[in-house]
Amino acid sequence: MSSELNVPMGSPAPGVSERAPDAGGMDYRDWVRRSYLELVSSNHHSVQALSWRKLYLSRAKLKASSRTSALLSGFAMVAMVEVQLEMQYDYPRELLIAFSVCTTVLVAVHLFALLISTCILPNVEAVSNIHNLNSVSESPHERMHHYIELAWGFSTALGILLFLAEVVLLCWMKFLPVDSKKPPTCTSTPATAVANLTTSPPVQNSGWQAALASTIIMVPVGVIFVVFTIHFYRSLVRHKTERHHQEIEELHKIKVQLDGHERGLQTV
Repeated sequence: MSSELNVPMGSPAPGVSERAPDAGGMDYRDWVRRSYLELVSSNHHSVQALSWRKLYLSRAKLKASSRTSALLSGFAMVAMVEVQLEMQYDYPRELLIAFSVCTTVLVAVHLFALLISTCILPNVEAVSNIHNLNSVSESPHERMHHYIELAWGFSTALGILLFLAEVVLLCWMKFLPVDSKKPPTCTSTPATAVANLTTSPPVQNSGWQAALASTIIMVPVGVIFVVFTIHFYRSLVRHKTERHHQEIEELHKIKVQLDGHERGLQTV
């Protein structure tokens, strides 16, 4: 009778004795408490690791966007300054307007991305250089997440697409006046000019052909760039979704383990 009365009402799970084999002299209650603290601390470290990974990813995006924006905006400015317009050639008005608008928007987009990177990157760098796990909360990368993604999108997707259009327009501006027919000079009479135009055989403009060839080459490149951007974005979203599902499953497993330990404490 006495041996039966000494048995607790709720026995622990199978394979778990009143003293855990690795408890080092602790009873079952202390062992469950220690396991609970280990689980909580491991979850805390995993959350800290995730926060640091986000910080390093934000810093890498800011660095890449700043370098790309500075490089492409500099190229656009040099192209606009160094292009030499033929004063004797009558450029199409639509071509001049398109070149001016594309260059201005290109420089504005890249400078805006460069501004965001320059303002946020020093604060992220200051925190990332501190070797302390708890200092990640001092970084503004979580609050400025939308601005970082905006700078990344402007610098890579929209900025590079505008740069491809800038190359096409620059080719038209540069090659279109080549082998073009010049207007009649003052020394020649109108009758002579008309006779020259009517007697000369129709020759295709080689500059127009060169500009058209560059456009034909650049259009598939632009299409491939857009398709690759969409595919890369979808792959990245799919990867993040799978990672979130894995984290949710890990949290569910931790919850099940904690619930089992709490039931074990209640039975003790």
